[in-house]
Amino acid sequence: MRVRRRLDNRARLVAGGTTVAVLVLLLVGLTGSPGWPRVKETFLSWPDAKAAFPAIASAFWVNVRMFLVAEPLILVVGVLVAVARGTVAPVLFPVRALAVLYTDLFRGVPTLLVVFLVAFGLPALRLQGVTTSLFWLGVLALVLSYGAYVAEVFRSGIEGVHPSQVASAQALGLSHAQSLRFVVVPQAVRRVVPPLLNDFVSLQKDTALVASVGLVEALRQAQVYSSFNFNFSSYLVAAAFFVALTIPLARLTDWLGRRYARRERAGAR
Repeated sequence: MRVRRRLDNRARLVAGGTTVAVLVLLLVGLTGSPGWPRVKETFLSWPDAKAAFPAIASAFWVNVRMFLVAEPLILVVGVLVAVARGTVAPVLFPVRALAVLYTDLFRGVPTLLVVFLVAFGLPALRLQGVTTSLFWLGVLALVLSYGAYVAEVFRSGIEGVHPSQVASAQALGLSHAQSLRFVVVPQAVRRVVPPLLNDFVSLQKDTALVASVGLVEALRQAQVYSSFNFNFSSYLVAAAFFVALTIPLARLTDWLGRRYARRERAGAR
């Protein structure tokens, strides 16, 4: 035990030392480059970053609200589409076909293009009751795009449930729909939590795509500041907000993945 502790401490010291050395080399190389003074003035101006911070912080709340609204809707769409693709009744073939078409279409079209099509296409139809709010149109575009990816994640989880679970449920008198609801889907959801969180990390970043259609959120506000002040430090401020939100989600994803792996190993024994 004592030897192992000594080896662990030595490994930590080596890892820490090499990390510090690499960071120092990167810092020296960066600050010693010929264009560093210009980059520092343009991207790392503290007065400009300080001036842009309040407006970007307020606009970032739009990104957060969009994320919080879109996430549960994406989960609902993903589960429904995944279950639809798993139906076996011949009468439900049109439903399966629509689910396959939806996933193939929206996984093939870039999310930015979906944002453009929804934000500009739906209002152009002039349908009664269709909103013209860029916020809700942006949410709809993200739900349509990410719903296809999440549906495939759920489908992989459903197909990963052992067939004996379904057979046992049917032996107890449960119908196919009841087996899905009470046996298959709950197990599938537990299996796919880590990849789902990875998708939601990407979703939080992609809320910035709505800036392309004119919605004032963090990225758009940074663009406005840089356009008026000819300084790009505001972009780094906006990036810092996204990083501050996505890094905790990424670490939670890693922790859940390790926890699930430990449970799988324990179950295999």
